[in-house]
Amino acid sequence: MILKDLLDYFDIDEELPEYLLNQTFNEIFLDGTLEIKDDKYKIAVKTRQDVIHQMYIMPNEEFPVIILSQLPNGLLNGMKFGQNLGEEIPINKL
Repeated sequence: MILKDLLDYFDIDEELPEYLLNQTFNEIFLDGTLEIKDDKYKIAVKTRQDVIHQMYIMPNEEFPVIILSQLPNGLLNGMKFGQNLGEEIPINKL
């Protein structure tokens, strides 16, 4: 599933970089819940393996999309997507 499909599914009408709209993400987010606060969006879902996946969509930020997964042992995994292709940063590199 690409991000544009996820935005359509949750009826999120925001401008994001073209490369992000075509970025592939896990379909698990379709089962998530959406929270909106100050033009920032958070989609969160917990899997049967007790992994919590969160997607943050913040169109006007340096990193408009952040994926964060919290494993049952408390470790974090994920990726920050910048405004331009090539500006992605794995969470474990921070």
